[in-house]
Amino acid sequence: MSPTVPVPWQRSEALLDSAVDRYTGRHVEQLWWRWSGPLDMERFVAAWQSVMDRETILRAAFEWEAKPRLVLRADACPEVVRHRADTADWDELLEQDRLHGFDVSRPGPLRITLVDTGEPGVTRVLLTFHQGLLDTRSVLLLRNEFSRAYLAGGALPGGERRPDIRDWMDWLEGQDTTTARDFFRRTLPARTPAVLPALPGPRTRQHGHGRAGARLTTAEVARLHRWAALRGLPDSSVLHAAWALLLYRAADTSGPVPVGFGITVSGRGIALDGVERLVGPVRGCLPMTAVVDPARPIGGLLADLRDRALDMAAYEWVSTRQIQEWAGRSARLLESLVCVEPAPRALPGLQARLDDAGIRYGRRHTGAAYSLLPVTLSVREDTDGSRGLTVLHDRTRISDTDAALLADQCARLLRRLPVLDATEPVAELLTTLAGTKPPRVAPPRRATRT
Repeated sequence: MSPTVPVPWQRSEALLDSAVDRYTGRHVEQLWWRWSGPLDMERFVAAWQSVMDRETILRAAFEWEAKPRLVLRADACPEVVRHRADTADWDELLEQDRLHGFDVSRPGPLRITLVDTGEPGVTRVLLTFHQGLLDTRSVLLLRNEFSRAYLAGGALPGGERRPDIRDWMDWLEGQDTTTARDFFRRTLPARTPAVLPALPGPRTRQHGHGRAGARLTTAEVARLHRWAALRGLPDSSVLHAAWALLLYRAADTSGPVPVGFGITVSGRGIALDGVERLVGPVRGCLPMTAVVDPARPIGGLLADLRDRALDMAAYEWVSTRQIQEWAGRSARLLESLVCVEPAPRALPGLQARLDDAGIRYGRRHTGAAYSLLPVTLSVREDTDGSRGLTVLHDRTRISDTDAALLADQCARLLRRLPVLDATEPVAELLTTLAGTKPPRVAPPRRATRT
């Protein structure tokens, strides 16, 4: 009999949602790059098989009959498909692959697609994965492991043991949640926070999911980073502040207003040996809350957001569903998410070995996943230092036009901030959007899960 791992129900929402409705495209993330150089398909497949043999999570299947659990199969085969040049439209292939989703009752939360470009020796490599079992950092680890296996002739070299999903689940099971529960009960705002960055509006008459984007140039990102660093602020606090102001505007009131939204956390700041090398769904989401007061200095709001993130860092292993339970409220703590994707990290040793083999990986691209939330701001820093802001949205709630407006307004706030002094009031930063209306959001067609 295959071993099993119980999955806390608070952490199984994405898997349950996909089990009920696979073909929505929700919880499916994509990562791709250009492979330049010789490509031996037999060795390519063997290398991924070697990685799958090594990594427990790649052989896990989800079951939910009595309680949610993962069944860890002894073996599984990688799903690898190759398209010859001019046989597939790239954009159409990305969308179809995302909508195909995953049968989470079968092992294999990752599949690999190759698309020849028609250029000699250049092939696109696409990794598609399910967020319920893998996060972005895990897939980057898997790409490194695949590269090591490919360079070794298709078999992953031996190495020291890394923790896997069983170690992580055992660690979670052993945690006393009392301190975390007391922290969130004590620090959550007494008033129901504003949770949507849009005013109530009519039905959109659209369906499915969409993406709208804006971009900060390399110079704009550098200027914003310098402004924040001089004030002891991480870039994430600046991003959180811009989103908090959009929530405040949509509250359509004056005076102080509590706001709430989700922020992604790596989940790897825990006392588990080797967790930075763990492959699994470690990344989490925590509710960020703050009070936006237009009369208060901008620096005060930024410091609050920074300090809140630091305080929550000790509890990044807790799920939002648990916190919602502890809060004992029917009102949702968040309806949107700010997701800062991991910055590209150079691996000079591995890249040098790839160079020796005549292989070069091009710039990494990611397609963030849609969730059950109406809107997510996905922030990605590119290798040239520019920063992409992508608004992923449920088109039945927020139209394409309003999503584009939201992305543009967020970018405008971020461009204006370095021009101001941190002692100026929040109201001054809000004048950046004077004369523009907040986006609109339609009411939900049915109740959604947190």
